Parts: sequence; structure tokens; C-alpha cells
Amino acid sequence: MSEQQKNRTTVDIYGQQYTIVGTESTSQIRFVCSKVDDKMREINSMNPSLDTSRLAVLTAVNAVNDYLKLQEKFEELEREIKRLKD
Repeated sequence: MSEQQKNRTTVDIYGQQYTIVGTESTSQIRFVCSKVDDKMREINSMNPSLDTSRLAVLTAVNAVNDYLKLQEKFEELEREIKRLKD
């Protein structure tokens, strides 16, 4: 089994440079990182006294919360599709 090629992409998130390694395209990695940067800046604008560590944790909590809501909605839609097929 061959391993997918990994891309190395340097990005800027909240003023810090990171090298992200993954199998996603460079454009996808950059897009995801820009969304993280946007969310960190949004949270910082509402809580300017937060240090970077707390800001990063709140950003992660927000991202996981959004993910779980979408996952729940997806599962709800799957159930509805199954119900309509039956």
C-alpha cells in the first residue's frame, strides 16, 4: 500500500509561522489555517485581555463545538433520508 504524498506548507496564524505537514492540498491547508486565524482574531476582538494560550484553547473549543453541531445535523439529515426511503 503506497503512502499519500505529504505537503509541507508554511502558514501564518495569529502572527506566528507554522509549518503544516499533511496530505491535503496546499490550498486546503492555507484555507483551514486562514479560518483558524480569523476565528482567533474574532475571539480576541471580544476578549482582548486573553493570552495566546487561552485564546488558542477558546478557538479550539469553538471549532469543536461547531463541528459537533454540524455532525449532529448531518446525522439528523441521514436519518431523515433513510426514513423517506423506507
